[in-house]
Amino acid sequence: MALSTLRTEKLDLRLTSEAKQTLQRAAAAAQRSVTDFVLESALASAAETLADRQNFQLDPERWQAFVSALDAAPQAHPRLARLLQQPSLLEANVAAELNAGGAG
Repeated sequence: MALSTLRTEKLDLRLTSEAKQTLQRAAAAAQRSVTDFVLESALASAAETLADRQNFQLDPERWQAFVSALDAAPQAHPRLARLLQQPSLLEANVAAELNAGGAG
């Protein structure tokens, strides 16, 4: 997003005095307005956060390996299957309390 584009939207932000002072000092060090500094920083962080959700690029060899892995039959994991059939610690504790007649 080019910062010279007409800005028509507003974003309100509540922050502590210390946070505001930190942003003001950082903006001054970068020789930017606080608005430009915060907007650029937020957009850079957003782009980084969303990058792996927006772009998924592989060379042809790796793409084929990825597709093959998706198409392959799932592998059996007997120990995992047994684990998932056992009650969790939380379930066991709740059952023990219920059997003892206690209320959490």
